[in-house]
Order: sequence, then structure tokens, then C-alpha cells
Amino acid sequence: MVTRMIYVVRHGETEWNAIDKVLGRTDIPLNAKGIEQARKLADSLKDLKIDVFLCSPLSRARQTADAISDVTGIRYDIDDRLIEQDFGRFEGVDRFDCGYQEAKREYFVRYPGGESYFDMAARVFPLIKELEGVNALLVTHGGICRIIRSYFEDMGNEEFVLFSQGNCEIRTY
Repeated sequence: MVTRMIYVVRHGETEWNAIDKVLGRTDIPLNAKGIEQARKLADSLKDLKIDVFLCSPLSRARQTADAISDVTGIRYDIDDRLIEQDFGRFEGVDRFDCGYQEAKREYFVRYPGGESYFDMAARVFPLIKELEGVNALLVTHGGICRIIRSYFEDMGNEEFVLFSQGNCEIRTY
């Protein structure tokens, strides 16, 4: 059995997170609260042993990774597979919009103009397999955090849909 730890971090808060808008590929930076969250998270990670540090290409994830890198001295690489889900026409709508909530429960179906959960799993699961045997830190997004959790833990449909990793929350697998 291969021993490894994968540390999964969701980026700090953005304005769209604060007002409950669906935020996928729109490249929105951290707000002031998100910057502070990233600094606090970075301080808590300074003693981790990390072999591989990867980050989504979106600025909110890069800003979070920059804060971690500044404190730990560990350089990160951008990995496009960690980019957030493409929510298509639901990008920017209210998170509680009925149409979005319905579409969110259609796992096999792509969001109109976007991608499905299975599209995301197809790009994220191979990355997880590549990380076998190393301690990895991944800075990414809520949808990707959900997919990573489903790789390591059995989740029922409703648990999957309702799962939310907080801004700058870290989970270890």
C-alpha cells in the first residue's frame, strides 16, 4: 500500500462567494476577507511536508497559493485539471436558483454550455492517481473539492450535491 497525504484547499472568498453567485470559470480575485483567510491558512501550513504543490490557473486560487508559497517557501505549479467546473449558462446566477439546483442533480448531464460532474471526474481522477506516493497540496475550487472527496469517500447523491468545502478550508485524504 502506498502511503501519501493529499491536502485539498479551496481558495479564499471572492465577492461572488460572499453574495452566493455560482462561480465557475469567471476569473474573479479574492476579496479582502479572502486575502486574510489565505494568510491565516498559510501560517497553519508552514510545517507540512509537501512534495508536490499544484494550483488551479484561476486568479483566486493563485492568490491563495501565493500566500501559502510566501510562508512555506514551496513553489507551486499550475495544473489546468484543477480549474473549476464550467457551469455554462448558470455562471453568475444565484446559487439558490431553481434551474441551477435542478441541473446540479443531473450528474450525467452537462450544464447547458458547460460540463458535467463526470467531465470533471475524467480530468481529476487521473491527477489523483498520478500523485500516488507523494504528499501533495492542491489549491482549487468547491466543485473540484467535491469530486476529490467522492474519489476517497463514498457519498450518496444528496450528500454529494450538498457537500461544500469552505473558503480556505483544508481537507486531508
